[in-house]
Amino acid sequence: MQNTELAKDYVIRSEKRLSALKALYKEEAWADVVRESQEVVELALKGLLRFCNIEVPRIHDVSEILKKEESRIPTTVRTQISKLAKISKSLRRDRELAFYGSEDLTPKDFYSKEDATLAMDQAHFVVATVKPEVLK
Repeated sequence: MQNTELAKDYVIRSEKRLSALKALYKEEAWADVVRESQEVVELALKGLLRFCNIEVPRIHDVSEILKKEESRIPTTVRTQISKLAKISKSLRRDRELAFYGSEDLTPKDFYSKEDATLAMDQAHFVVATVKPEVLK
């Protein structure tokens, strides 16, 4: 059964999180901008999948599902599937690293303003692409 209200909630919440990105960016918290951008993208894309009545798995990168189920996604969004999938996959790679780092990497030293700008721009693009279809 399709729960369109839940799909809409995901997209609305992803849009509200864009404000958090701006606050983190202003604080020059580059790694946190990258991490939170991934979460915005994940939430928006899972909202889209739910809206299309596509099973939403408990994974962080839905790029393969977007490509596999492309025919079930509205035409207005379908034209951007390749870009949406690429963004999801790219940000997923940075999810844990941007948050936790590793023994040989400290997130605040690894991520740059350019990384944060790109991630934030990608998050804005995903929400702007998904929102009109899911919230109409």
